[in-house]
Amino acid sequence: MQTQDWLFVGIFIVLAPLFPLIALLIPRLIAPRKPNPIKLETYECGMETVGPAWVQFKVQYYIFALIFLVFDIEMVFLYPWAVSLNLLPFYAVVEGIIFVAILVAGLLYAWRNGALKWA
Repeated sequence: MQTQDWLFVGIFIVLAPLFPLIALLIPRLIAPRKPNPIKLETYECGMETVGPAWVQFKVQYYIFALIFLVFDIEMVFLYPWAVSLNLLPFYAVVEGIIFVAILVAGLLYAWRNGALKWA
């Protein structure tokens, strides 16, 4: 192995940190700076805040959203498998069935624990 083979790695190590730094420095140099007390206020959808800003939400809403997100992402993985199902070998079909069985088991677990009840 020659030194020239490692030249590209060295160039990458030197240049890689520079690109994010340049991307952060350019706006700092050319962006207009006009601080204003109104601009520094907290923005709440254009409305003045009423009451305490700290409101405790039920954890169940987050669990419901997390379960939706997990199953939604799993469907993204399942779609290409379903489209090419007739072209796949037998072991790939069995792996897909095992994958769906794990999803169904997770859904049943969440259902039995009451995570899918909308309060």
